[in-house]
Amino acid sequence: MMERKEAGEELVFGLDIGTRNVVGTVGYRIGKEFVVLAQYSKEHETRAMIDGQIHDIGRVGAIIREVKENLEEQIGRKLTSVCIAAAGRVLKTITTNIEYTFDAETLVTAEDIHTMDLLGIEKAQKELAEQNDTKYKFYCVGYSVVRYYLNGELFFNLESHKADKIGEDIIVTFLPEDVIDGLYSAVALAELTVANMTLEPIAAIDVAIPENYRMLNIALVDVGAGTSDISITKEGSIIAYGMIPQAGDEISDLIVQKYLVDFHMAEHIKLESTKGGDIEYTDIMGLNYTISSEEIWDLVEETVDKIATDVAEKIKELNGDKSVSATFVVGGGGKIHGFTEKLAEKLGLPKERVALRGEEVLQTVTFEQPDIKKDPLLVTPIGICLNYYDQKNRFIMVHFNGQHIKLYDNNKLTVVDAAIQAGFPNESLFPKRGKEINYTVNGNPKIARGEAGESAVIKVNDKITSINAPLVPNSVITVEPSTMGAPAKVTIADIADFTKEDVNFVVNGKNIHCPKFVEVNGNIELSSYEIKEGDVIETRSFYTIEQLAEFMDVTIDTDHAIMVNNRSADLSTLVYENFTIEWVAEAASADISKEEETVGTENDIDAEETSGTEIVETENDTNAENVEDSTDMPTVESITSVPLEASKPEKAEPAQVVVPIIVNGIPMQLTGKMNYIFVDIFDIIDFDLSKARGRGIVTRVNGKNAEYMQPVNSGDVVEIYWEEN
Repeated sequence: MMERKEAGEELVFGLDIGTRNVVGTVGYRIGKEFVVLAQYSKEHETRAMIDGQIHDIGRVGAIIREVKENLEEQIGRKLTSVCIAAAGRVLKTITTNIEYTFDAETLVTAEDIHTMDLLGIEKAQKELAEQNDTKYKFYCVGYSVVRYYLNGELFFNLESHKADKIGEDIIVTFLPEDVIDGLYSAVALAELTVANMTLEPIAAIDVAIPENYRMLNIALVDVGAGTSDISITKEGSIIAYGMIPQAGDEISDLIVQKYLVDFHMAEHIKLESTKGGDIEYTDIMGLNYTISSEEIWDLVEETVDKIATDVAEKIKELNGDKSVSATFVVGGGGKIHGFTEKLAEKLGLPKERVALRGEEVLQTVTFEQPDIKKDPLLVTPIGICLNYYDQKNRFIMVHFNGQHIKLYDNNKLTVVDAAIQAGFPNESLFPKRGKEINYTVNGNPKIARGEAGESAVIKVNDKITSINAPLVPNSVITVEPSTMGAPAKVTIADIADFTKEDVNFVVNGKNIHCPKFVEVNGNIELSSYEIKEGDVIETRSFYTIEQLAEFMDVTIDTDHAIMVNNRSADLSTLVYENFTIEWVAEAASADISKEEETVGTENDIDAEETSGTEIVETENDTNAENVEDSTDMPTVESITSVPLEASKPEKAEPAQVVVPIIVNGIPMQLTGKMNYIFVDIFDIIDFDLSKARGRGIVTRVNGKNAEYMQPVNSGDVVEIYWEEN
């Protein structure tokens, strides 16, 4: 934040980084008055900036440092953060409409209005992205609300009114990111951070055209060294911004060529010519000359005419192809002889309606330095300072993976907010599970979930932290996306319907334990079979007499009767759990002692769910109690008799935990892991983190604010929803 005065007033440090010079201002606001404690201006020693854009970051950074240090000496304290403004080079403006509907009639607050502003900015960004046909990546540097709507009706101020719906027309201004990067880099070289950034015409108009004048159709022209920035007001609002890349430097270049002087001397000649009288100068040969101001006026007349023509055409273009009622001119370039008269002529206005604005618009500004004269040159520097008060506690700027992001400051911003605003995929913030497998067991749908991946690596100002880390202005955030875990892997041995039960029969008075048959897509498979997406699995809790005999390695003597539950049967008869079977085996295979064995196979293993997967289990078994005792035993010809090999029991995997919870009033279960954290809940709910629309996310567990990495326990009551402003 800005520095503090002893009396408690907040000090603001503003920098007007112009093409020709850098002007630093330090002051504070008390009531409607702005008090300037110190001001210092330093010219660039070289052409380090051209048309408002930094070309030599190192030289501009050195000038900024010199200005900062001079001001620090004047006020006797350290300056650490600064407000800046960008010139309108390659300026893009988007005018759009946004509406915000409440769930019920609501008293509109300043927070609601700010949220709507942010929604308008987001919409404008999308519209610009769709129509951007340049190589530039654009960054929002400012906005102005043209008009507000309350329940569809035009309103000047929405705050404290009741409404079902509010809306606004908004102008959002954008500049190429390389322009912004240059400003940030130069400021950083002077060991300063950016507290606020605006657009130069926005800063100028805040001072030059008071709100009570904006009912009129007025143009403001800020004529600097490299650019002439233009704003238009009408019906109480700023309706357009624009610029042309011609200004005072065109005049200086003419003087350089005509009188064989360096650029600094040309600037001196230009400035002196605005005062009238004779001008003394020295050329690059070291010769001294004296010329009249009139000579300079004659020299630059044609160039002044061209600049005035281009400015007038841009004003008309921004104003719907028609002239304005009046024009105010600020900036040093506007002081050149004949400019305001030419501009009046090109706009078709009386010359009295095109005027320089200086002392008369700085009436509420007090300079503690007695040698400072109120001048059009000071309008933009003062405006940059005052714009800070309009922006503070509303937006902060941060860096997200190298991208500048402007966030609405609700005093609880976190890394998640920056990620959403930057368009960073929310699935890349949280660990991603590997590909799942969907299949059915006995008609019941099952899901085997893939293993969880690694969490995103998040750093704020080079310190590893979490997605819940709070943000402050100029936070530097880097996020390495989360990774995807291994895909799901599940075998027949892993499913509960297969592992929990054998099929038991009584053959010739002896208990025989047999594994269930398992069919996958109609084919019998072993327990080691890896289940694939879409597999249809059926566990068979019955055998045919023939299959049972083959499993027992018995050959039935069919010359003797086969009895099932004391009723006559044949080789195709189905036998279920605890059925009694009597047959006579052929002598070569009738070893009764073998029948007395309890036969085990690899299918007898008590298998647990594999680590990292989540299995939805249901039982769908048929047993003997559900089968009618009937002599008309069903037969099945589709099952192929396959002997199942016996194997030693395998080592079971660790059991996984099912945790029942309630999410937004709905009972749910977390499954597939030993332990769970809050972020796991997003795997089982439909909640899109990218649809913030300026709202804040509320996360609570048992009525208390939750963090994304906190443990989740059985019976927890969870709330996750968007907080409407």
